[in-house]
Amino acid sequence: MVVPAVQIQGTPNPNAAKFVLDRSVLGDEGRTYFDAVSAEQDQLAARLFEVAGVRALFMVDNFITVTKSDEASWDDMVDPIRTSIQQELGG
Repeated sequence: MVVPAVQIQGTPNPNAAKFVLDRSVLGDEGRTYFDAVSAEQDQLAARLFEVAGVRALFMVDNFITVTKSDEASWDDMVDPIRTSIQQELGG
């Protein structure tokens, strides 16, 4: 499988960012997780919760919205999140 390109878009919430993939890979059924325990059965979500500061995930179609904790910095999180997505979905 080819590694997906990932583009980051801001949202009205400064603690949330949208990671948009160049193709649909997650299907039409949305998935929402508010903690690592609820994401245990979803390999991508579980891996994203390993990134320090990730507080919640909403995943559907070709994007993943990541909500971070107030204390976390996007500067520290964007690259690990992008890498996790690309590694999990790129094979």
